[in-house]
Amino acid sequence: MPRRHIRVTGAPEAPLRAALTALRAEMGVADGFPADALAEAERAARSPLLPKLDATDIPLFTIDPPASTDLDQAMHLSRLGTGYRVRYAIADVAAFVVPGGALDAEAHRRVTTLYFPDERVPLHPPVLGEGAASLLPGQDRPAALWTIDLDPDGRTLAVDVRRALVRSRARLDYRSAQRQIDERTAEEPLALLETVGWLRERQESERGGISLTVPEQEIVEHDHTCELAYRAALPAEGWNAQISLLTGIAAADLMLAHGTGVLRTLPLAPDGAVARLRRTAHALRIDWPHHVSYADLIRALDPHRPRHAAFLQECTTLLRGAGYTVFRHGVLPEITTHSAVAAPYTHCTAPLRRLTDRYATEICLAAVAGRDAPDWVLFALDALPREMARGTRRANAVERACVDIVEAALLRDRVGELFDGCVVDVEERRPTTGTVQVESPAVIGRIEGDDQLPLGERLRVRLTRADPAAATVRFAPA
Repeated sequence: MPRRHIRVTGAPEAPLRAALTALRAEMGVADGFPADALAEAERAARSPLLPKLDATDIPLFTIDPPASTDLDQAMHLSRLGTGYRVRYAIADVAAFVVPGGALDAEAHRRVTTLYFPDERVPLHPPVLGEGAASLLPGQDRPAALWTIDLDPDGRTLAVDVRRALVRSRARLDYRSAQRQIDERTAEEPLALLETVGWLRERQESERGGISLTVPEQEIVEHDHTCELAYRAALPAEGWNAQISLLTGIAAADLMLAHGTGVLRTLPLAPDGAVARLRRTAHALRIDWPHHVSYADLIRALDPHRPRHAAFLQECTTLLRGAGYTVFRHGVLPEITTHSAVAAPYTHCTAPLRRLTDRYATEICLAAVAGRDAPDWVLFALDALPREMARGTRRANAVERACVDIVEAALLRDRVGELFDGCVVDVEERRPTTGTVQVESPAVIGRIEGDDQLPLGERLRVRLTRADPAAATVRFAPA
């Protein structure tokens, strides 16, 4: 499920930043790594396991948010006859982490990088995640190098992955990459990102998939007053995501053919969930004709518009229920697809930030080499879905708490004001209590009234409480 991207800027001592610091302490989020894990990471940073294949001649580049230093992926795109070749280097975390060691144990405890609006708590120590394992420009790095050949329509023709030593030539951010592409000053490997990204978006549309791009909310705190701004994703961010999706689909296909793997799966949303979302769209005055699919509606929305931003936030509910599915010995699971991707899919492109990707990469390397996955992978495989579920629950709890704190800070000076909203959830046992999605600003809060709440209908609501210290926002029917 895509994260709600919330970014907070302001002085560390500002009330909102202080509340986020207190939240980390309350949730027991570690502010450092155990000494033995740190020592192991520092040793590994000095002497990683280096691959024999030298691919440093490929002029790879990375595209990430401006402040990112944990660079999992680097790419190079080229023409191949009438089609295209995608080379995608993924940081090789296994070159640094010893199975069963202190660093491995800490990664299994953390499971994922945790994202707070003001900072992140990493999966691996910075000496690795932001240093020796990160695909920083001008540095030789061990990587899993994917080569995916596409036909003129962007369909996959051939897939290969092997360990290689790589060197990124440039670190781009989305805005600079978009500018070069728009101004036609980009060199071919970057210029082709638009071509290949657009082809893969068309492939996604044809198979019935959807990439849900939730707009980023930026909260700026000035003199104890919070201001909200939305930042819609640039096209280059979507094209970049398509390269990652392409690789995740290719990896899933390799696993299924190999007979062993760990897939990211999501059942189809039940009809009731879609019907509920239609009611929300109606309440937010978003036109959704019955002949228009959910995927086509999403592509037509403008995240710059508050009502559309509010609806996109609510659309993430259709992605609840995603999980990790392990299979072995050629016995395939009942569900092999991710309904939002509309294809088999696995997580394998963010090993610096997500535990399961290290294992998925090892299985794919073994599949291409025609051998069994390493024993340390097979030994850990069955427990991965439970571990990832635990890590995902924790990440979701962090996100929910952060959203509550940020939205309370945004609204704290507006208690008593009226807002237009839509009831998006009603408690089954207490129909007078539920959740309201406010149209503008696009915030979500608890609502309590005296009468049964009208699910999926527009409602004028009054803000009754907004307390950042208690991470609480409360509304009542006006």
